[in-house]
Amino acid sequence: MNSTSPIRSAFIALGFLLSLQLGHAQTTQLNQANKEYDKYAYIDAQKVYLQVVKDGYVSAEIYQKLGNTYFFNSDYKDAAKWYGRLVSDYAEEAEPIYYYRYALALKSLGRYEESDQMMATFVEKGGATKIATNFKANPDYLKDIAFGAIDYELSKVSANTANSDFGPAYFGENKVVFASASDTIMDGKLAVHEWNNQPYLDLFIADMDAEGDLINLKRLKGDVNTKYHESNPAFTQDLRHMYFTRNNFIDGKRGKDKTKTIRLKIYKATLSGETFWTNIQELPFNSDDYSVAHPTLSLDGKRLYFASDMPGTLGQSDIWYVTINEDGTYGDPVNVTEINTEARESFPFISESNHLYFSSDGRAGLGGLDIYMTPLNENGLPTTITNLGEPANSEKDDFGFIVRESKKIGYLSSNRDGDAGFTNDEIYRVRQCEITLEGVITDAGTGELLPGARVQLVDAENNPVGEPVIVGDDAKYSFVVACNTQYVVRADKLDYEPAERIVNTPDVTSVVDASLALIGVPCASNDLGCKLDLQPIYFDLDRFNIRPDAAVELAKILVAMQQYPELVIHIESHTDSRATDRYNEILSERRAQSTMAWLVERGIAPSRLSAKGYGETRLVNQCANGVECSEEEHQLNRRSMFIIQD
Repeated sequence: MNSTSPIRSAFIALGFLLSLQLGHAQTTQLNQANKEYDKYAYIDAQKVYLQVVKDGYVSAEIYQKLGNTYFFNSDYKDAAKWYGRLVSDYAEEAEPIYYYRYALALKSLGRYEESDQMMATFVEKGGATKIATNFKANPDYLKDIAFGAIDYELSKVSANTANSDFGPAYFGENKVVFASASDTIMDGKLAVHEWNNQPYLDLFIADMDAEGDLINLKRLKGDVNTKYHESNPAFTQDLRHMYFTRNNFIDGKRGKDKTKTIRLKIYKATLSGETFWTNIQELPFNSDDYSVAHPTLSLDGKRLYFASDMPGTLGQSDIWYVTINEDGTYGDPVNVTEINTEARESFPFISESNHLYFSSDGRAGLGGLDIYMTPLNENGLPTTITNLGEPANSEKDDFGFIVRESKKIGYLSSNRDGDAGFTNDEIYRVRQCEITLEGVITDAGTGELLPGARVQLVDAENNPVGEPVIVGDDAKYSFVVACNTQYVVRADKLDYEPAERIVNTPDVTSVVDASLALIGVPCASNDLGCKLDLQPIYFDLDRFNIRPDAAVELAKILVAMQQYPELVIHIESHTDSRATDRYNEILSERRAQSTMAWLVERGIAPSRLSAKGYGETRLVNQCANGVECSEEEHQLNRRSMFIIQD
């Protein structure tokens, strides 16, 4: 859906329209603009407000309304411009909500520091309690969001049209129904909405191909689509009934509230035959005076969750639910207070894992509407709430998320592809990025398979990832790992030198080969020292910390000591000849203790280790006191050696 769509933007404005306080200086043009504004004809109002400002008349109210005409259409770039002038020129008159909206607009432009400053002012001015609490509770929200982000890969679906497309819902295993602002004809001409001058929405159905792309788009058949908006379907498990959002229009009649506004309502349709939707019924908790939209069903079909600004709503729209009784009647609406804020919560969806996904701009996020997830408890109520992070979320509006976790694939709607609010909403396929890291362990000399070889996966910090794998007769191994991450694959086998391979996984789902060839060593079967081939580690001049290259070698020793519990090692540490004898004795002892500590910190019992520093008394070359040597030659003396004890 176009980012200016009234179906998803209706909740932005409802409840926040300012009353008119006409001044003597206001012109006929201003009166005209205010009338258009009050009818939600934001594009028409916007044009007149811009002309009034160009003619030299400005006020806090004009800046507020002009900013709102852009903000309510998700054109955050221009909204930031006019809200910026408001808080700059009329700081005392600007209500806290405008500092909040300005903060949201700035965040959608990636201006996070400025956004946080406006949020701080919003809090200082006594802004909405729950939003303020969320902001104050987590000043490092960007780091937390990045840490908890789910590694998805996104791609636009083929069924997107030139207009707005959004709000998908699964229909069976292989079809998806969603709203599209494809051309809607009314009285023989293209019908557009005053809110944004865009075509009205209808429901369409598309096929899912093997890769999850949406193709073969067709208008939904039956009595569902009208000359007004339809969107956001939800289907019962037997696929015989559909709940959906529509403007207040049924049986050829439209209803309006006291301000002559056509609100949103939820309707229920019944499938007749295989493709024809009919018997449209209005749900009893709808009203002409408030909006009810975005239905979704619980897994057992006994609850209908939705978004509304009905009385009792904390913010501009809240998530609610009603119980669906066995006789088909509905209980009273219940506010899901655990997730709602004074801003917008909307577009709920309950997945096969009983996770509630929803969109909100009242919590710490990346900008615009962000998608959040919370597992539902046995009572159907939220628990811990998590921001999905990038790339599911962006600086713009992200919403309408659906997913089948078992297949690691879903869909979301977003207007991220562009800087202006007039950019169309589009549907994106969401696939959880997953890498299969696999390989074969062979003999480097003969190419023969090496059954029984052990393969261990470690991360970039040398921490084991899962348990080691002992390969079977086919000598194959396989790990499922994260995308865009560095790993090290290590393999070892009796009578072979250990081998390793660094792998940087790509950022798209794929299979990565990381086969390893091991080199045989001519060691006696009882010569453990020969088999392990323990190599020294080296230190920088006048330092005793473990370098990254030393950590790699130590990690091999760690694996050996884990594999052979009887192994006891003595560590001998040394320096080069520079500095005094006493200083080098102390430095070498520190190197010995640092080496030993690295192994102990990773689980090796101190009783299996001993360590001693020998200063400069055991040089490996001619580089004694007074002998001119290169840095490379001195480096060979700055080492820790590993001696296997009998």
